Amino acid sequence: MKICLTGDSILFRRLNSLSDPKIAPLFDMIRDCDISFTNLELVPNDFIGDPALDMGGTHFGASSWVLDELVEAGFDLFAAATNHSLDYSISGLRKTMEELDRREILYAGIGKHLDDARRPAYATHPLGTVAMLSCTSTFARGQEAAGQTHVMQGRPGINPLRFSTMHHVSSEELETLRRIYAELGLQQVKDDKIQLGFAFPSAPDVLAFENLSFKAGDRTEIRTSPNAIDTQGIARWIGEARMVSDTVIVSIHAHESGYNAAGEIDVEIPAEFLVTFARQAIDEGADIVAAHGPHLLRGMEIYKGKPIFYSLGNFIGQNELVERLPAESHAVNRVDIDLTPHRVYKARSNDDAKGFPAEQRFWETVMPICTFHDGRVASIEIHPITLNLGPSAHTRGVPALAQGKEGQRILEHFAALSAPFGTHFETHGDDAGVTLRVRVGA
Repeated sequence: MKICLTGDSILFRRLNSLSDPKIAPLFDMIRDCDISFTNLELVPNDFIGDPALDMGGTHFGASSWVLDELVEAGFDLFAAATNHSLDYSISGLRKTMEELDRREILYAGIGKHLDDARRPAYATHPLGTVAMLSCTSTFARGQEAAGQTHVMQGRPGINPLRFSTMHHVSSEELETLRRIYAELGLQQVKDDKIQLGFAFPSAPDVLAFENLSFKAGDRTEIRTSPNAIDTQGIARWIGEARMVSDTVIVSIHAHESGYNAAGEIDVEIPAEFLVTFARQAIDEGADIVAAHGPHLLRGMEIYKGKPIFYSLGNFIGQNELVERLPAESHAVNRVDIDLTPHRVYKARSNDDAKGFPAEQRFWETVMPICTFHDGRVASIEIHPITLNLGPSAHTRGVPALAQGKEGQRILEHFAALSAPFGTHFETHGDDAGVTLRVRVGA
């Protein structure tokens, strides 16, 4: 069985994957695979719903026919838990699920309540069944689905992977922060809330400074760890999927970054909690972990003979072609309410001088194809992809196979990102088309 993996699909225009000769070879590869996966980084709600104040940076509402374009492109499994899932609040989420269900599309990561959002989707093929779970660590408070009780319904939302953040500082710095906290009167405010039953005391060695937690450490750094309740809840469904399918994919949408070798926060490095959770997902029975979210590539790890992709980047990147934007999108970008949608994006990027249009790395990625034999991944082909960064927003963002020096450069960068995880590749091909391969098993 061959399983194709892609990152974020952000599609707002007709894709024409069958008729456009520039991109058809790529999508023919996707269609030729037995099961193909993508992350649905948009809200196919026909702009129906209530625009949310806390959205994923931009309100990614879309016409529901984009789903038909992605199905025609060859995708079978859709991860739907992202920081954009509730851009149009719960009402928009309900419309999204209605459009997905009406088309009988296989998706996971959103639902009418928590278990519904955590439940896997199953794609059945003559060569086997592939299960896919979807979760996200990047979301606003209240967007996570809530569980049901014996007497009350749950809340629709995303499958959350929360994480804790601890800021390690020196003992001297911690005492300074404690003094400032007390002198501002914030400690008294917190003590009053604890007395009223609206807050809880922190551990003795921790200073909870509003939404930030500090403790003494050997060096100044941020440490993160996955939430145990969420980890256990997701593991429960990984175990279920393991029992009733041949291959299990866990999808994680995570924007959070970690430290590079120089000790600097680096968007190309996954956060500590993401590495921990991805490995735990494999331990619980996953065969593939596919992460995405920061809109660029991160490295790949082979853990216990199974691949973890820490970010597959953008696969389709039409971020700037949203047709309609609500008032909050204008307000957050500090632009006049009369600006038309693309003028809002032009203002945000300072006419392409900053943001996504200004950096090549947001417009290149890879597409892994995993070959399974006897239920185990035997080999992985890594294909370089370009999203064709150019001066016009309506022409860039559509993927194609990267050729020649461009393809070689993308693969070299991916190999460099993967090297710290001990991942080594074989290079195959010629000047026309190069791929990387990882031989995992016999």
